[in-house]
Amino acid sequence: MLPEQEEKIVEFLELIYDLIFVYLIGRNNSLLHHIEGGFVTWDAFLAYLLCSLAIIQIWNFSTFYINLYGRNGVRDHIFIFINMYLLYHMADGIKSGWQDSFYQFCVAWFLILVNIAMQHIIEMRNHQGEPWILERLKWKAIIVFAEAALILVHMFVFYKTGRSVAYIPVLFGMLAMVLSSRANMLAPVDFGHLSERAMLYVVFTFGEMIIAITEYFEGGFAGTTLYFSGMAFLSVVGLFLSYEVYYNRIVNREALTNGIGYMLIHVFLIFALNNISVALEFMRMEEVALLPKTLFISCSFILYFLFLFLACIYAKKRCAFNRRFYEYIGIFGGTFLVLMLLLMARSMLNIAVSVLYVFVIFVILYRRGKLAAVG
Repeated sequence: MLPEQEEKIVEFLELIYDLIFVYLIGRNNSLLHHIEGGFVTWDAFLAYLLCSLAIIQIWNFSTFYINLYGRNGVRDHIFIFINMYLLYHMADGIKSGWQDSFYQFCVAWFLILVNIAMQHIIEMRNHQGEPWILERLKWKAIIVFAEAALILVHMFVFYKTGRSVAYIPVLFGMLAMVLSSRANMLAPVDFGHLSERAMLYVVFTFGEMIIAITEYFEGGFAGTTLYFSGMAFLSVVGLFLSYEVYYNRIVNREALTNGIGYMLIHVFLIFALNNISVALEFMRMEEVALLPKTLFISCSFILYFLFLFLACIYAKKRCAFNRRFYEYIGIFGGTFLVLMLLLMARSMLNIAVSVLYVFVIFVILYRRGKLAAVG
């Protein structure tokens, strides 16, 4: 039986560190504002996708380290502030014509990963006589150093060919996390702390979404402005309430887990929220073609709820969903997509369907969350 440990709290240092990612979210979303031929160019979307995953992955690595080994001491402060400084350079490298700032972005990315890997190496001296922990620290350092080395390869390929292969280090980092999950099964994280950190990142992402819908309020109290601003606001409220119910009522924060699956799910859940923020802006932009922006916002909503329901594998026993339920949810999501496409030229009905879809899902989650109180 594992010894009972005092629950780790989220420190002020972690909140300050997470705030830099709010800025990065905004900078990264700006990549999708380069419209050609009615929608985002493929190069811009690919850069957005890979930057999103790279940024969330950095946060992921740091969060796991703090969860398992953080002491809120001087060393933790130094390493986090170094990363924050380097993240500013990464953010400055995310801009229109990103090729011009390619090396700035990549060098900062490389140094951040080296910094995280060195934290693991230095931490090894605190666990002499604990071979399992030493092995875990060693392998995590190897994984992060290997990804950093792949960034150097990526830079060399770009220098020689002008082609970006950023997907190689990003996919390596994600695959290494998945493959290492079995080895970490006997080393559970403090899941209460980990789930709280993930929740805070989600909340910060909602902050960006709140900013994204401000344009819906332009026009004062005119009839159409009231309708569309109200509907956009309700969409954000419904999305937020759905996650709030999940976090407060459904997830089992006392679960014994290595946390890797939970964090990978949140990588894509946060990515979906970023997409929704941009999609809500697109719906107001006449230069964006109707079909692609309708598909983008519809698929972003579906992606968000897909990963929110996947996160329910960490639900309390009484709140868990069965396979048939997931089939029904899939049919419901498909129906929502069809209705959005059929009504894409009728914006008032289109946005109403979005709000209805969001709140139906919220009610489902709310009713399921009430079962926790019964138990």
